[in-house]
Amino acid sequence: MDSKACGAVHPAGAMLIAQTLPRGSVPVTNSLHAIGDNGPMHIGVSERSGYGTADTREGSRWMVERVRAARDAGLESLFLGEHHGTGGTYYQNAPMLGRLLAEWGHEPVGALFLLALWHPVTLAEQVGTLASLTPGRFILQCALGGGDDQFGAMGVPLRGRVARFESTLDVLRRLLAGQEVTTNEPLALKAARSGPLPPEPVDVWIGASAPPAIDRAARLGDGWIAAPGLTPAQAAQQIEAYRANCVAHGRPVGVTAIRRDVHVGTDLADARRVADPIVTAGYRGLPPESLVIGGVAQVSQAFADLGNLGFSHVLVRHLADDQSEVLASYERLGAVRSDLAAV
Repeated sequence: MDSKACGAVHPAGAMLIAQTLPRGSVPVTNSLHAIGDNGPMHIGVSERSGYGTADTREGSRWMVERVRAARDAGLESLFLGEHHGTGGTYYQNAPMLGRLLAEWGHEPVGALFLLALWHPVTLAEQVGTLASLTPGRFILQCALGGGDDQFGAMGVPLRGRVARFESTLDVLRRLLAGQEVTTNEPLALKAARSGPLPPEPVDVWIGASAPPAIDRAARLGDGWIAAPGLTPAQAAQQIEAYRANCVAHGRPVGVTAIRRDVHVGTDLADARRVADPIVTAGYRGLPPESLVIGGVAQVSQAFADLGNLGFSHVLVRHLADDQSEVLASYERLGAVRSDLAAV
């Protein structure tokens, strides 16, 4: 890998490579038996679900093609996000993931659910059904969610969402374990059961950025997902906070994942050709230094640097719109994965 590229900034201001920092003294443990082995950084996919195309069949076809490309590149996990009330072309995760499982293979899969918006029985049934469709492990990602527009569109108040999140997660876990649940929180349930049950236990990764949320992930989750907009310095601070909270709660450090929006070019100049106009336009409001843009060597180094911070998984999402560029970038991610496996 090209160590000279470490920390290079392109003319638009995007940090191409995260600075290398020493590995923390607290060991990273991974509760996900299907992936974790304390070995090289694992590269998974947080596939984009929102598209600007007016042809909704075209957007869904793009998702299928991208997941095929990720599979062919040997990427190690697949996830879809969740958002509601957008009014645009945003494909919902449960039915779309069911379609994508026909393309994926045996590697773990999962979806992000905003728990405060869900009835726990309905969600348990969705998760159990998806888990029964995949030969690999199913992972439940979850987060608090926010936004008056999103919660308002669903008829759910923002106030009280933390308590609903925690009670929904508790009930969901009991239902997925095959228990009968009678409770008044988050809703009045009487002798509730769910089926089908997942063939294997479902691990829970919690997305969190604010200090109370990171503490909640350490207290309740099997893993923590860092936000995509963290700079390398912020990522270093937050993973240390997560570790400290795990220790405070007497729990082992779980999966430590971070999303990174990326483009892998044939080389650095080719990556800049694609990414510079997107970054200059203010891509998703993310700090440029949180993006990973470069050739295989630069991207491999950036991901290795995240591993040096203690992250066990990086979940990639492509920042380019052009389908051919995204598919080519996925192919090069296969080479990145090979680089990291050789470290």
